[in-house]
Amino acid sequence: MSLVRKFMTVGGATLGSRIFGFARETLMAAALGTGPMADVFYAAFRFPNLFRRLFAEGAFNAAFVPLFSKEIEANGTDGAKRFSEEVFGVLFSVLFILTIVMELSMPLLVRFVIAPGFADDPQKFGITVSMAAVMFPYLMCMSLTAMMSGMLNSLHHFFAAAVAPIFLNVVMIGALFYALYTGADPLATAWYLSWGVLAAGILQLAVVYLGVLHAGMSIGLRFPRFTPNVKRLLILAVPAAITGGITQINQLIGQAIASAQDGAIAALQYADRIYQLPLGVVGIAVGVVLLPELSRALKGGNLREAGNLQNRSIEFVLFLTIPAAFALWILSDEIIRVLYERGAFHQQNTEIVGSILAIYGIGLPAFVLIKALQPGFYAREDTKTPMRFSVVAVAVNCAAALTLFPRLGAPGIAIAEATAGWLSTVLLFVTLLRRGHLVWEWALMRRTALLIVSAAIMGGVLYYLRDVFAVSLASGASLLTKVATLSLLIAVSMIVYFAVAFLIGGADLGMIRRNLKRKAGAKPAPPADI
Repeated sequence: MSLVRKFMTVGGATLGSRIFGFARETLMAAALGTGPMADVFYAAFRFPNLFRRLFAEGAFNAAFVPLFSKEIEANGTDGAKRFSEEVFGVLFSVLFILTIVMELSMPLLVRFVIAPGFADDPQKFGITVSMAAVMFPYLMCMSLTAMMSGMLNSLHHFFAAAVAPIFLNVVMIGALFYALYTGADPLATAWYLSWGVLAAGILQLAVVYLGVLHAGMSIGLRFPRFTPNVKRLLILAVPAAITGGITQINQLIGQAIASAQDGAIAALQYADRIYQLPLGVVGIAVGVVLLPELSRALKGGNLREAGNLQNRSIEFVLFLTIPAAFALWILSDEIIRVLYERGAFHQQNTEIVGSILAIYGIGLPAFVLIKALQPGFYAREDTKTPMRFSVVAVAVNCAAALTLFPRLGAPGIAIAEATAGWLSTVLLFVTLLRRGHLVWEWALMRRTALLIVSAAIMGGVLYYLRDVFAVSLASGASLLTKVATLSLLIAVSMIVYFAVAFLIGGADLGMIRRNLKRKAGAKPAPPADI
């Protein structure tokens, strides 16, 4: 299976998850708007979600996958099974202890880390503590899920791991439908969602475990022992955990600062959900697929193939995210109006969330490129360098957010996150290039410039059409009219972008076709295909 086909497999499953996520956020906006209960729920959920990224996705996709792949090559399936059981025993024990400690410390964590701005409101503070306590075990479920997902990715079984997140959205949508159907108040709705998160974590764990069994592996629970392999994993995982959770760390910092203003946390979350669509479909797909592919190429000594994989991944990312960035910037208000503006979500909310989304659009290519560049370090078992860059990015984000929030409100936090994202991207790119792990291609730079030109032309057309159809996209228009008009604008913009990109040489259909046909392990194509 070719690299792009694997991207499409993971990206397709992730797209399904993101579509359900949109439905969830739309119902959330209708039920809670940007009111106090929306702030409380998102603040409480951010913390287990942060730890999921720190101790699960980032750490295991960066550290576990290369070691698991090496174990398969060196000792076959039996060796890989033994290694996974050793890791599972230690991970389960650490997570169990961590969960107990965090549950007991939750009041302090909410007061000083999660939402310091809630401390002056005893009711919001107390509810946030209780909901965070209910949802924190989600971390344990998702960390074990991430480990099994790493196994599946290493075994080239991508679908089960990619489709598992859909179940979180399905359960939460069910909770929201029940709340809206019964006319539940915002507090009851937030509680339904909190218990739904915990139930979804258990369900996702079951899905990937069945996937591991289907892939011909099984995991038995061993007494935790710090074997040499486990120690090596921990050495790689700790810095990778920090790096993998960089976006979540920046968002947690933004949330802590935003908790001083009513509605700011919810506004950031609603905008975040939309840019997560291209980030998830492209960025996560590239990161998940590229790491095991790079690890395999490097272990086999195929340096040329490794370099080609890295550059083609970057090109694939730019091909899709540059136009998405232009579209999010130009149509930010219209997208928010169509998706969220109903029920408790008013026109004023649209203006605030739309301004945040436009800024996230500028940062989108950087957020996705990070996913394509980090595997270049992780596949070489270097997790410390990206961690150092993450620390720098977090410091810049914190300083910028503290400076801009008092002046600009929630959009200032989005500017800080986008700035930190571009800084991380530049540091990763330059370092890979300087070490010779990334091959400089003038052809790639030329195509990137042409893709920007294509997206700019698309943006001009989109800007003109937005004004032409302003009445059909206004708040007073019917939902059907707004959806149909926005869909038309998106369809026209895609046609314009792809037509111009292929016409002026930013992309080439023959190159894409060759890449789709290229099998894994085959001699890499010349460095021109996408």
